[in-house]
Amino acid sequence: MFLTMGLHRLRMHLANIRRLGVKELWSLWRDPVMLFLILYTFTVAVYTSGTAMPETLSQTPIAIVDEDDSALSARITGAFYPPAFLPPVRITHAEVDALLDAGHYTLVLVIPPGLQRDVLAGRQPTLQLNVDATRMSQAFAGSGLVQQIVAGEVAEFAQRHRAVQAPPVELVPRMRFNPTLSNVWFGSLMELVGQITMVSIILTGAALIREREHGTVEHLLVMPVTPTEIMLAKVGAMGLVVLLAAVLSMRGIILGALRVPVDGSLWLFFGGAALHLFATTSMGIFMATLARNMPQFGLLVMLVMMPLEMLSGGMTPRESMPTWVQWAMSLAPTTHFTELSQAILYRGAGLAVVWPSLLALALIGSVLFALSLRRFRRAIAQMA
Repeated sequence: MFLTMGLHRLRMHLANIRRLGVKELWSLWRDPVMLFLILYTFTVAVYTSGTAMPETLSQTPIAIVDEDDSALSARITGAFYPPAFLPPVRITHAEVDALLDAGHYTLVLVIPPGLQRDVLAGRQPTLQLNVDATRMSQAFAGSGLVQQIVAGEVAEFAQRHRAVQAPPVELVPRMRFNPTLSNVWFGSLMELVGQITMVSIILTGAALIREREHGTVEHLLVMPVTPTEIMLAKVGAMGLVVLLAAVLSMRGIILGALRVPVDGSLWLFFGGAALHLFATTSMGIFMATLARNMPQFGLLVMLVMMPLEMLSGGMTPRESMPTWVQWAMSLAPTTHFTELSQAILYRGAGLAVVWPSLLALALIGSVLFALSLRRFRRAIAQMA
């Protein structure tokens, strides 16, 4: 008898959660702003992050002052070509400062007279590289690449004209998991991971604040539903929407339009995403109970999302951060979700490798859900 009563209560709870979840989905469907946010973040934002990474060196304007007019200087000039550089333009030494001041070139390489003669004589001539450092991304990446290109061309030229002793050790780089060092692979996948976090927090928190502003929370209080059912409905409905959008983005944008190869199991990745959504949607409800209106909630989201994105390991390796930051961020769900995502999508890791991250997400999600439920009950009690 007690078992029958328990099953009946369970069915009632599940029925209430399902009905409340359908209500949440209908509310979202009637909100064009949130629908546009979902559409933009999982399509345009993911695509542009993969194709327009700021650190990518592309179409960099470069000029060369060739005062040597030798075969070696011509060889160096011909080593700069698209897509990393625009075709180099030859200018005079007197034009360098004026053209840099006008912003026409990011890099100006000055080849001194007698360069080839000094190289063949075994001397070490000096070349000058002028860099417009106001173009930060091109200046940083471009100066290093120019030095690498010039050194390689000079070494190969000298080796053809006189015997050069081979180095005792040859270092052969082997690029694992991203052999072409393509920013498209990294940018698009990490953007998807970040958007899953951000959109889930915004949707869940906005759903609660929208009900409070429209006065529909009071309607729920007079219905035979519990705060746990209300919260589970919001967490489940918004998490399902974000998970479905992430699946479509992975299939249509990352695998389809960008053709990024994924070595690991997508089922395992989205299983980890579901656990992560359990934590982030709970976090969204907790933040919504702290904010009084949508503008306050928006500011709170900005304050929370910035450290979560910057310190979770998606932008900068955690090993380069201070020890106390690494310890503090180990309590954040984004850290474990980023580790899990990189292991599965980049390195093809299986369950035997990522189970600690899955366990951490489940524990953190449970704690966040309990804290959010306690705060949610207190907020409802104040409304009653």
